[in-house]
Amino acid sequence: MRNDNPGRTGTGQLVTGALVIAIGVLFLLDNLDIINVRHAITFWPVVFIVAGLVKLFDTSSPNNYLVGGILVAIGAALVCNRLGLFYLTWGMVWPLFLIVAGALFMYRAFEAGRRRDAAGAPQAGATWTDTGAKTGAGMPPSDAVVDISAILGGFERSVTSQAFRGGDITAILGGCSLDMRGASIEGEAVLNVFAFMGGVTIKCPPDWTVVLHGSPILGGFEEKTAHPPVAAKRLVVTGYAILGGVEVRN
Repeated sequence: MRNDNPGRTGTGQLVTGALVIAIGVLFLLDNLDIINVRHAITFWPVVFIVAGLVKLFDTSSPNNYLVGGILVAIGAALVCNRLGLFYLTWGMVWPLFLIVAGALFMYRAFEAGRRRDAAGAPQAGATWTDTGAKTGAGMPPSDAVVDISAILGGFERSVTSQAFRGGDITAILGGCSLDMRGASIEGEAVLNVFAFMGGVTIKCPPDWTVVLHGSPILGGFEEKTAHPPVAAKRLVVTGYAILGGVEVRN
């Protein structure tokens, strides 16, 4: 699955670059005794707003739009609390995380049901072979494209599609593990990952060539894979690791 929206990725990288520049300017002004960075650090919830904006600018999935909007809302609420606009305690905040997580899972369930209803029965002559190859008009195998989210918890999934195309993985204050060692790619697949205060682990077969195009922000991307002599199958991993980590290995 190639990236059909390269402009979004570029915009997300612009937001990331602006954030890095802002941090550099902040510490420069502190070193020049113009401002006290310790006072600015009290507004750390801005990181939620930045993470949400990055997610909004770097996705085309309604589910990920919801995730980005939630992060922006949480950051805005915490910043308003720091400014004294209203009183907010941790006892009031953590139940909201549970409510948001539950609402997100319900939304995903309704969205999955809507897609199944829209797909309906395959058209005449539309079949998929055991290897996942398309022989007519219809819907692709259910695990050819993944859309995984883990919020305040863990998610593990195995993919065995022989025509894997990519998808989206989101980990917020949690962890995601995607095992694709039994899958295959026809050419190239693109995985867009977003790890915010969480981690993503991707396991792939040794005959895949892995290309990392991720942007770490106080986080990291790490590849621990074999390098096949023939690059016939490419897995491109893009996205962001904000205060989190992404690992790709065999």
